Formats: sequence, structure tokens, C-alpha cells
Amino acid sequence: MKSDRLLSILLLLQTRGLVPAAELAERLEVSVRTIYRDIEALSTSGVPVYAERGRHGGISLLPGFRTDVTGLTADESRALFVLAAQGAHAALGLDHALGSALRKVMAALPEPHRPAAELTSRRILVDPARWMRTPRPAVSLDVLNSAVFTDLRLRLRYRHSGTTEPRTYTLDPYGLVVKAGVWYLVADHRTRPRLFRADRVVAATLTDAPVRRRAGQELADVWEVLRRQVEDRPADVRVTARVRADHLDLFLRIHVGRLAAEPVTQGEWTYVELALPALMAARALLTSGESVEVLSPPEARAELARAAAAVVELYGDGSVSPASDGGRG
Repeated sequence: MKSDRLLSILLLLQTRGLVPAAELAERLEVSVRTIYRDIEALSTSGVPVYAERGRHGGISLLPGFRTDVTGLTADESRALFVLAAQGAHAALGLDHALGSALRKVMAALPEPHRPAAELTSRRILVDPARWMRTPRPAVSLDVLNSAVFTDLRLRLRYRHSGTTEPRTYTLDPYGLVVKAGVWYLVADHRTRPRLFRADRVVAATLTDAPVRRRAGQELADVWEVLRRQVEDRPADVRVTARVRADHLDLFLRIHVGRLAAEPVTQGEWTYVELALPALMAARALLTSGESVEVLSPPEARAELARAAAAVVELYGDGSVSPASDGGRG
């Protein structure tokens, strides 16, 4: 609606200062001609807005002009009180600031919207942590956060998965991303995008050198590249299995991230295709017992047979050594 667009333009100019008309048009998904018509409408209504021509020109408000109008709709007011990553604020030291900000927003809301916003905060809770995950060590984001906001290069001591000796990197950070409760540093190393888990950082120090990011690249752009590299990475092994109906819900909750195709149900069995990083990873399916049968490839069936045979050999005779029976006679 035009009224919403006019208010959006006003708030953008109030926040950003001088903004090119082309940028306003892109943000609001209209033409530049429409933006200039909106600017004329704002000026007619008494808003001191003007356009500067030239290469570095744009649209701006007169210095000192402010408006306290929030312009929030009922749904927008409710949306502010649904916090999708509550743990993120605490990790950044912003949990108290968040509470204070929401109290101020509540006070500024139009009176008819306040009950719905308050009710939303009590009825909707988003917990970003996944089920059945081992507790993660506490992560200090102080230095990483400082590097992101001071635009300084960062020297990092980092321990990769499966290694004991940390490696040293000099990085150009773009920002921090929290995904499924895990914090990541997005940075360039020698002009190439890299991803570093914050809980594997051994030590981090700021340098005196200014950051050197690639031109035209923002955090969202680099994150999208890295995210696709992780999600589109081809699996080494495709495994087909069948799952009994009474076990399917639990199986899907555990292995949903490995599904390579939509499950197909035939009678009491559901057939699934999993993308596994290695043949050894198929051993995890043994925890489902007789409720899951691996059908292919033959190498995966052989791997499970070897693992099952080793378990039978370990427990087959039923004997317990004196050292492991807790001293029972």
C-alpha cells in the first residue's frame, strides 16, 4: 500500500540520511519514477524532504528532522515479540538490551496493538537448539565480535574437527552467523571465503591492520556461498534402507538431515534413501535394531554385518569379567 511505502521511505531516510533513489526503489520493489512521486507526496504533506542531483546525490531529509511515528501494524507489532534466536542475544551480551528495547517498543506501540503483542510474547517460544545434542562448551564471542565491528584483521588459533593441534590463520572477517544454535565466523583467508566454528577457536587476537574484504561482498553474500558448499557437497555413499512403520517417526527425527529423497511407504515398510559421508557412517543404523534394514549398496550391508558380528562376539557368551562386574560375587 502507498501509505506503508511512504512511511518506509520516511524511516529509511531518517535512519540512513542520504539514500539514492535507485536504492530506495530496489528496497521497496518499485520503479525509480514511483519513488520520485512518493517523495513529492511526502513533500506536499509537509515532510522536509529534498533530492540532490549528481553522481553522489540522492534523497534526504532536512538536518534535524525526526518523527516518532512507528507506523507498526498489528502483525508487525506481534512479529517483533517472536524472537527466533533467543540464545543469540545472550551470547552477544545483548540479552538485557533486548529486554529494554522490547519494553520501549511496547510503550511506543499504538494502544490497540499492545495486548496482542504481549500475548504473543507469552504464547510463542522459539528454541533454536536441536534435540538429542551433546552439551556444547561455552563460547566467548568478545574478540570475534570486536573484529567484526572494528573492521580489523583477526589472528585465529583454530582446532579443526578430528585434529589435536590447532592451526593459525590471519583472517578478514565479514561477520558472525548463528545456525541451529551454533556460532560461526565468516571470514576470508587469503581472499577465499572460509567458515570457522566459534566453539573450536582456541585463541583470537585483534591485529592493528584494517580488514581487507573483497569489493562488493557482504556477510549475506559470503554466507550464501559457504552454506551452499556445505549443503550441496556430494555424499560419498548413497544408502537405501527400509524402516518399519512403528519406528518411522523416530528414524526420521534422527536422520532427516541425511535424507536424499522423499520416503516411499509400501505396506508396513517405508523405503528411504540416505546420503552418508562415508561407508562407516552406516553403522549408526544398527541402533535401530531389526526396525531398519539396509538394502543397498552391498558394501553397506557387509559393513553392518561386520559390526553386528563384532557385537555378537563381544556379548555372545554372556560372561562378565571380575574387573567389570562391580565386585559382585
